[in-house]
Amino acid sequence: MADDDAKPVRRGLGGEKKPTINDVARLAGVSKKTVSRVINQSPFVKADTREKINAIIAEIGFSPDPQARGLAFRRSFLIGLVYDNSNPQYVVNMQLGMLDAMRGSGYELVVHPCNRGNPTFLADFRRFIERQKLSGVVLTPSVSEDDRVKTILEEIGCAYIRIASVPVDEPEHIIVSNDRMGGRAAARHLAELGHKTIGFISGPGTFRSSHERRGGFEEELKERGLKLPDSHIVQGAYTFDSGVSCGAELLKCDPRPTAIFAANDEMAAGVLHAIRRAGLNCPGDVSVVGFDDFQIASSVWPPLTTVRTPTREIGRMAAEKLIGMSDDDTEDQPREAAPATSPALVVRDSTGPAPR
Repeated sequence: MADDDAKPVRRGLGGEKKPTINDVARLAGVSKKTVSRVINQSPFVKADTREKINAIIAEIGFSPDPQARGLAFRRSFLIGLVYDNSNPQYVVNMQLGMLDAMRGSGYELVVHPCNRGNPTFLADFRRFIERQKLSGVVLTPSVSEDDRVKTILEEIGCAYIRIASVPVDEPEHIIVSNDRMGGRAAARHLAELGHKTIGFISGPGTFRSSHERRGGFEEELKERGLKLPDSHIVQGAYTFDSGVSCGAELLKCDPRPTAIFAANDEMAAGVLHAIRRAGLNCPGDVSVVGFDDFQIASSVWPPLTTVRTPTREIGRMAAEKLIGMSDDDTEDQPREAAPATSPALVVRDSTGPAPR
């Protein structure tokens, strides 16, 4: 016996079953989710697909159940940005990039700062997602590196994009920042300037970016016959104050480093302060390299040589991916590799040849 769902449904045929959303989807050759979006007037369905579905709805007399429609439209046109990053410029750049993508889309941005060290972190995160009824959420490091957050989003059924320095998820859910590549660029630059005694200030151990930036830096130095001794490695907190204290500690090392690579610009700016406080000169006595190329890098003196990460572009890409998840014409497309960005070294006045 042929399955009832295989029979064409026509309007006004006595005895026929009431048309369903599955009938509309089958006759239109689209997914049920696409039909649901047309019913709920989502702006992210192509015009020709919308017209086709509306025509079939009219032809077969489909009338959505109000209660079912309410369930289908349980999401708002809100996209969330979740961060536990202490660097305000990172957050601002990420917001600007997401707003670039969302302009004219009908979506709005909701920002949620958090603290992964808080005992109520996961419960607070779940409440935020459920209370706002988000269409999707962008997760930045180090929240993005926490698989418990991913599990919550999958349980709720909320779309998400994770921004991370390495692939930590399926390609459709990740944007890779390639921090290791940036660490290598910093080491290459200092080695080519003749520096052999080099100090390094890492970020917090809870951030994968800290490990990736250090890993790339050490790999490049090793390939050039140089070593980063444990005595010349200190851990910072991605803050200016930690850069000052860590810089002062490195300057007391024997031998004193002729160059210091700090894993973000805030800490690198702190190192410049420590150098001046010690009565030394940058770059004459000590060269300094930062990471990110945020506004502070070109505002301090001397302006920082740094590794530029396109944070605003990453934010735009993340929001575009989330919005694209609302277009069902892409549902059956083959998977592509996770989008990635490439850090690039920006040379300014804080680096120079190793002193003789």
